[in-house]
Amino acid sequence: MSLKKILPGRLGFGTAPLGNMFRAIPDDEARATVEAAWDHGIRFYDTAPFYGAGLAETRLGEVLSARPRDSYVLSSKVGRVILDEHESATRDLGEKGGLFEHGNPNKIVHEWTAEATERSIEDSLRRLGTDRLDIVWVHDIAQDFHGDLWLQKFEEARTGAFRVLTRLRDEGVIKAWGLGVNRTEPIELTLALDEPRPDGFLLAGRYTLLDHDHALQRLLPMAQEQGVDMVVGGPYSSGILAGGTHFEYQQAPAEIVERVGALKALADKHGVSIKAAALQFSLAHPAAAAAIPGATRPSRIAEDTAALNETVPAAFWTELRAAGLVSPAAPLPNNA
Repeated sequence: MSLKKILPGRLGFGTAPLGNMFRAIPDDEARATVEAAWDHGIRFYDTAPFYGAGLAETRLGEVLSARPRDSYVLSSKVGRVILDEHESATRDLGEKGGLFEHGNPNKIVHEWTAEATERSIEDSLRRLGTDRLDIVWVHDIAQDFHGDLWLQKFEEARTGAFRVLTRLRDEGVIKAWGLGVNRTEPIELTLALDEPRPDGFLLAGRYTLLDHDHALQRLLPMAQEQGVDMVVGGPYSSGILAGGTHFEYQQAPAEIVERVGALKALADKHGVSIKAAALQFSLAHPAAAAAIPGATRPSRIAEDTAALNETVPAAFWTELRAAGLVSPAAPLPNNA
């Protein structure tokens, strides 16, 4: 089913930060942030077992389980099974080492087999305090976590998770499934297969003001041709486009800081907030069904809602293009 028919709006809430990404967040602050998202009318919530080894799902479930289940759309992911035993060694997370060092200490098993997929869903339902997921993403079968072994992980998912999720969708247990990754290649490979047929994909960090060229070259034309929708994860590029210092989950390098400075100068010239420019750019592509910025403070939710609704003059987009700060092939809001 088309994600655009499932999702209740263009702005969702990404819960990776609720897993104590980068810092330890007090429980009351996490709860207040989820409640703020609800109070601002957000009804699409995305989470994953990986986020803090179950912590984000538990925190999200504490709030949503008290709300009518039919009133919101919920997505989670498969590929990581969280065990009761605690991790004794440093986790190997590829390029993302230390990402959730403040999360739960539980051991994480990285597995995309059919059995692990079914167990992962059952565990997510328990942590979330709900009876069903609407969308399930196959999580992180890409180079950033697995290096040269990523194709091996992809094949495990193709013969395991893909088939389980296709069956669950066909049975009506879930409404849709796809890939949730930080790289374009696994999605391109999936779309090139004769089967299975995903409904959409969650692409994090690869369709932003700072990084969109590669997605435009091959992935997004394939997706449009097949009628497959995109959820944009990380529209603020790990925070650097929202006043933070992280890019790609690490401290931003000098060239990125310089580029953000140029973007911000142009935004200031036109009286535009950089968050509005980033969010509205990510949503301007025809394949984009929604964007799911993350947050750990209630005030950030209000900023995101304002950014979505802010009026950005066409002259800003025109000058952005003329300055070479976006790809010539990138669709811009208002057909600028």
